[in-house]
Amino acid sequence: MSGRIRAFDPAEFLNIQEIRYMTKIINGIELPHKHHDATEKLLQERPDAETFTDVSGVFALISDATRLRILWLLCHTEECVINIAAATEMSSPAVSHHLRLLRQAGLIKSRKEGKEVYYTLADSEEAQLVHTIIDATFDMNCRK
Repeated sequence: MSGRIRAFDPAEFLNIQEIRYMTKIINGIELPHKHHDATEKLLQERPDAETFTDVSGVFALISDATRLRILWLLCHTEECVINIAAATEMSSPAVSHHLRLLRQAGLIKSRKEGKEVYYTLADSEEAQLVHTIIDATFDMNCRK
């Protein structure tokens, strides 16, 4: 070399960039930049896509104002369809439709006494979490 300035080599620049921002693949996800280990650790424990779908389904159920009113009531008491309909100012068939969806999701349970069916919050961990979310969101306390 005779004191001449070397020409810019883009390939050499890219190699430097690749070294500086080495990518890391975790559970099939490529993180272009390595800022810290927290995201890598989190991705190793990330729930699968089906779990995210299930959880979003629960949020979709409670995002409906009518179901939220019914669920809020059933978080705090056991009640029949007729009284739920009166308390929510809805028809019994409309309430029954929403109760069916909440029961299928495992958020409420029912019991039959004679001809009457009573509904209340299910005993599942998921239902209890939804109850906690509802109470915290409305800043209400459960009256038992």
